[in-house]
Amino acid sequence: MAKCDVCGKGVNFGIQVSHSHRRSNRAWKPNVKRVKAIVNGSPKHINVCTRCLRSGKVTRAV
Repeated sequence: MAKCDVCGKGVNFGIQVSHSHRRSNRAWKPNVKRVKAIVNGSPKHINVCTRCLRSGKVTRAV
């Protein structure tokens, strides 16, 4: 499941274009990690993108 539980970032779709300009569909998936974080005062496993982890939007439970 490539969706962040904090910011809601998900899969983006687009078209891959080769050197000969043949076009095919492709997907860009966010870098989502399953981490143990503090949610409403208790530790819980959630899926979080690395941008939210790096910016400090999530407090990790140790």
